[in-house]
Amino acid sequence: MARFTVPNTFDSVDEAIDDAWDTIRAIPGADRVFYTASESANFSRVWHALAILIAMVRRDPRIALRTSAALGAEAALVNGPIKSLFERDRPAVEDRPLKLRQPKTSSFPSGHASAATVAAGMLAPYLPSPLRLALRVFAGIVSTSRIHVQIHHATDVAAGAITGWALLRALRPLLRRLVG
Repeated sequence: MARFTVPNTFDSVDEAIDDAWDTIRAIPGADRVFYTASESANFSRVWHALAILIAMVRRDPRIALRTSAALGAEAALVNGPIKSLFERDRPAVEDRPLKLRQPKTSSFPSGHASAATVAAGMLAPYLPSPLRLALRVFAGIVSTSRIHVQIHHATDVAAGAITGWALLRALRPLLRRLVG
């Protein structure tokens, strides 16, 4: 199968954002927040847990079923055929301050960002406004955590969020029909 190389024009954007992000990396406690967010979202664990919690509070198991189905479809598509279309190395980092799982797939697009976008979109309608905002902020933290921990380039995260948004738009109505 032919693979596409991510354009070199992204490199200058990625370098500028990564250099600017060093200011955030220097904040005490930032590593703990972003590494924890990144690790909690491996395999969408945090999103499945939130879906179950919201389903229990709302007494509607379909919330968890639809969200988990959407996340399963997102993972299968992004980590399978979509990532296999692109050839992009992850940022080269010699040493990280905290332990982190090292993915073996292409860096483009970010699966954490696509899953965060799908999960926030699936779950937000079931939350009151302040919690909806908190969910979206947390999804943003999970997505940008991949820049902070230097597992993804910023453009990978942006592409992941866009991919997640497109998948959400396609999956949400389908799952409402299938799961009720």
